[in-house]
Amino acid sequence: MAWRTIEDLDLKGRRVLVRVDFNVPIKNGDIKDDTRIRASLPTIKYAIEHGASRVILCSHLGRPKGKPNPEFTLRPVAARVSQLIGRPVVFAEDCVGEQAKAAVEQAGDGGVVLLENLRFHPEEEKNDPAFARELASLADVYVNDAFGSAHRAHASTEAVVGFVKEAAAGFLMAAELQHLGRVLENPDRPFVAVLGGAKVSDKLEVIQNFLPRVDALLIGGAMAYTFFKSRGLPVGKSLVEADLLDAARDIERRSTARQLRLELPVDHVVAPKLEAGVPTETLAVGDAAIGDRMGLDIGPKTIDTYRSVIGGAKTVIWNGPMGVFEIDAFAKGTMDIAKAIASVTGTTVIGGGDSIAAVAKAGVTDRITHISTGGGASLEFLGGRELPGVAALPNA
Repeated sequence: MAWRTIEDLDLKGRRVLVRVDFNVPIKNGDIKDDTRIRASLPTIKYAIEHGASRVILCSHLGRPKGKPNPEFTLRPVAARVSQLIGRPVVFAEDCVGEQAKAAVEQAGDGGVVLLENLRFHPEEEKNDPAFARELASLADVYVNDAFGSAHRAHASTEAVVGFVKEAAAGFLMAAELQHLGRVLENPDRPFVAVLGGAKVSDKLEVIQNFLPRVDALLIGGAMAYTFFKSRGLPVGKSLVEADLLDAARDIERRSTARQLRLELPVDHVVAPKLEAGVPTETLAVGDAAIGDRMGLDIGPKTIDTYRSVIGGAKTVIWNGPMGVFEIDAFAKGTMDIAKAIASVTGTTVIGGGDSIAAVAKAGVTDRITHISTGGGASLEFLGGRELPGVAALPNA
């Protein structure tokens, strides 16, 4: 489905409330990574350039538990946005009430305002209609550009839509829906999904939603050990979700029935504990010599197989690392898979904070078709769930 986007709205002379995702890492007032801020710039600049009388930005930051907490103030973000757009950004000391209204007035014609953290009010996470109405009263139109929060039915993502004259998706939201939607509904084939990370439970819905859709499913990371345990293989001290052994067997059965290529590691790098500098060994999966060690990366034979499958793909989606790539001794699998995906000539989509960090570490970020900022939202979308923040938006 095509959603109405900001380009479908007449913004001239109107106040535009933009829900952005400025949930960025901040330490001692210093922003450590401004990726999410930069991702929202096209929408913010478009509103300014198309004559909005005010551009009012709202976001959450962290988990302040429904009350003001200076640790979670968005004030440093206002300064960063101002630098990036090259114009002043008025910071409102609250997101609703007199302080918010005063900041909107103070911004002047064509001005930009950033409201204080939405989650300083418990009503935000309760999707409270009165709170949403107060937010909406600041503006004429609403634009949701916060895909990363779209899986939450909060006042600023869902209820607010009912209190504005018009609503639409921003450019980042539209791009996420377009790329992730195409991967699910109309991918160029062969379509390969690469799933890693720690837990099968985090990806179970995604795997089940992918089984009827993909041509090959490559599994790595600690989640592979739940599959190995379900086969009765020795796993040492590797992470296993004992309550999901039946689910793992079911996934293998369904893959076989569909003649889907389901690949699990055939070799792995093992170590006595998860830290830098420990002795490592590469073993075949199933080798009892793992003893009481744990698997922390895929091995060279697995890398070769996965690289070969990825190399023949026209669409690849990747979520989750192949090992503990933050430690160099266990990074080779993830780095090599990142480079293999970057070399695909078709469409490549990457989601999840760890995968984003991995492609950055591998130096191939600019060779990926689409990098999802969504995290939990992208997993729920790929798992086939309806996202409340998306469902609330009008379609085109």
